[in-house]
Amino acid sequence: MGKITHFVHQSLDGFIEGPNGEFDWPRMDRELSAYSQSLTDSADIFLYGRVVWDMMSGYWPRAEEFSTHEHDLAFAPVWREASKVVVSSTLTEADWNTRVIGTDVVEQLTALKDGGAHLVLFGGSTLAGFLTAHQLIDEYQIFVHPVLLGGGKPVFTPQQRVDLSLVETRTFDSQVVLLRHARTVRPAQTA
Repeated sequence: MGKITHFVHQSLDGFIEGPNGEFDWPRMDRELSAYSQSLTDSADIFLYGRVVWDMMSGYWPRAEEFSTHEHDLAFAPVWREASKVVVSSTLTEADWNTRVIGTDVVEQLTALKDGGAHLVLFGGSTLAGFLTAHQLIDEYQIFVHPVLLGGGKPVFTPQQRVDLSLVETRTFDSQVVLLRHARTVRPAQTA
């Protein structure tokens, strides 16, 4: 059985981007980069919503032109080669080994999981909220950065209660804290 892991960076006050859409605050040290690489190496498919896809596909195909950071240089070829899925009602096709899912999202992602695929959902709150509501995310890996943004897009959108179990906490050299939780499967209620 496969799984979906939600991998997201957030500020201490719970935002994935600042008030003006800024995403210049995440700290990526060697230790966090190595952890991130091990997570992405375990993935069969990188999963995105359209907004995050636009950001990723605008950067990673030509990352070497924009950055000399070790993490970027190591991840760019991995990203280009990886199998990717974008969930979007507006996109019809995408480059870079990418499949677009516009309809029957729950059924198609469930089929991938049932086929044994490990999907890593990168960032985003809309798709993460949708997948959480449909109980498709099995694990949340939230990287809390030591910054207060004072507003912006929240990491989670309002939804129903979801019980989770703490699997791991870890502090990286950059003072980023990993909060890793798994969805708790509750036993069926008997009458």
